[in-house]
Amino acid sequence: MNTKIDWKALIVSIAIALGAGVLGSFLAPATAGQYAALYRPPLAPPGWLFPIVWTVLYILMGIAAYLIYESPAGEERKSALLYYGAQLIVNLIWPVIFFRCEAYVTAFFWLLLLWYLVFVTYRKFTEINQLAGSLLIPYLVWLTFAGYLNFAIAIADITNKI
Repeated sequence: MNTKIDWKALIVSIAIALGAGVLGSFLAPATAGQYAALYRPPLAPPGWLFPIVWTVLYILMGIAAYLIYESPAGEERKSALLYYGAQLIVNLIWPVIFFRCEAYVTAFFWLLLLWYLVFVTYRKFTEINQLAGSLLIPYLVWLTFAGYLNFAIAIADITNKI
């Protein structure tokens, strides 16, 4: 295992992950105000916490992807990075569905797809590098919690329309 850190590759990897988050925010602006106006179930965090949590998660994702990128080339690495890229794309589309389109039920099912892709990415990363896989566990936990919030908001929205 190479113990020398390629700082340029690490920074690029983190920047790609953070860039996906920034792009998602750009595509669905003014989310904090919308979140404040929504029904929030018990345990719903304050709006200011989301950018902090997501920044940490994107940094962890970037580090995990870097560890995989630095692993020996092969089909396993290629597959793992393809799943990683797919989950980043699905991730950046979720705020558009949820906030811009206000399609809360669709957003919930989109989030289930995201959770699945992240889980597969976690498994593939773990097969290559245990630490890389472990760095995705907080992301899976947060997505599970986000699923709870999204589901509750979707149910409240449906109920209000009846």
